[in-house]
Amino acid sequence: MFIVKEPIRTERLLLRPFTEDDLEPLYAIQGREDVHEYLYTSPRTRDEVRERLAERVTYTKLAAEGDILLLAVMLGDTLIGDVHLRWVNEEHKQGEVGYVLHPDHRGKGYAAEATRPLIVVGFETLGLHRIAAHMDGRNTASARVVEKLGMRHEAHLVENEFVKGEWTDEVVYAMLARDWVQPHPR
Repeated sequence: MFIVKEPIRTERLLLRPFTEDDLEPLYAIQGREDVHEYLYTSPRTRDEVRERLAERVTYTKLAAEGDILLLAVMLGDTLIGDVHLRWVNEEHKQGEVGYVLHPDHRGKGYAAEATRPLIVVGFETLGLHRIAAHMDGRNTASARVVEKLGMRHEAHLVENEFVKGEWTDEVVYAMLARDWVQPHPR
C-alpha cells in the first residue's frame, strides 16, 4: 500500500494531491483543445472540471487493484499538469502510468521527471512486476517521454480504437521491475 502523506519533491517539481483550490488552474489545462489532441476526452467545461476535481482529490492512495494515485504537478506555485499510477492487476503485479501537461510546459523534461517517482512507488513500494504506458500512435512526444524513462516499445496496435470519429493506432511501452535502474537522466 502507498498513501501520499507528504508532497513528493523532484529536482524541479512538487507532486501533491489535488485540492478544491485547483479548479481554475486545472480548467486552464483541461479546457484546451490541444491538451486533448491524443486523449479519449474532449475539452471540458468549468463545471465538468469541477466534477472531475471532486474525484481527483480522493485519488491519494494505492491500496488495491483498480486504485489510482493522481497527483498535481507543480512548478513553483503553478499547476502545470498531472501524473498518475494506476494499479491495474494485483495478481499479475501490473501498473500503468500516464501524464498530462499544459502545452506551455511541454518539451522541458517535466513529464519524465514527474513520472519517475511514480515508477519508484510502483516497483519499490507496491512490488509491481511490470509498468506500462499506453498512448495514441501519433503521439511521438509522449513516446519520447517513456523512452527517457527506460521503457521499451512493446506493441503497435493498428487502428484498434475508434476515437473521436476516427480509427487510431495504440502504442504500448512498458518496463519490468528487473529493468528499473535508478537514477535515469531527465
